[in-house]
Amino acid sequence: MVNRASGRIEGREASDVVSIIGPGMTVTGDCDTDGTLRVEGTVEGGVRAAKAVVVGKGGTIRGDIDTQDAVVAGRVSGSITAASRVELQAGCRVEGDIHSRRVKLEEGGVVDGRLEMGDRAGRMATSPQSGASVARAGGEAG
Repeated sequence: MVNRASGRIEGREASDVVSIIGPGMTVTGDCDTDGTLRVEGTVEGGVRAAKAVVVGKGGTIRGDIDTQDAVVAGRVSGSITAASRVELQAGCRVEGDIHSRRVKLEEGGVVDGRLEMGDRAGRMATSPQSGASVARAGGEAG
């Protein structure tokens, strides 16, 4: 049980909690947590996690992600805004823009959208710009 005044859950900080959407599970609607959300199933809605969002190889998010750190091995159809960093693993696919201070894209990962990096990019409020490009690890861009 969460004590909103202290931000603690039975002796732990709320930010230390990892919530899991398991394989074969679908959540329809937005998800919001003060900790970390790991997605191995499907989320059809936006995701906000104060600490981190992890999308496993079999995971899918159809909505925007807003977090501190994001690790994507599965599929995201929506924008990713991460205040600190985004890690895109081999075999992942992101169909949307990425805004973060730092981005790591492994060979074999695919991004179909714009990539904005630097101190201004990681802020939660970003200004949209027109245009899109396709980037693949290994040097291709379109």
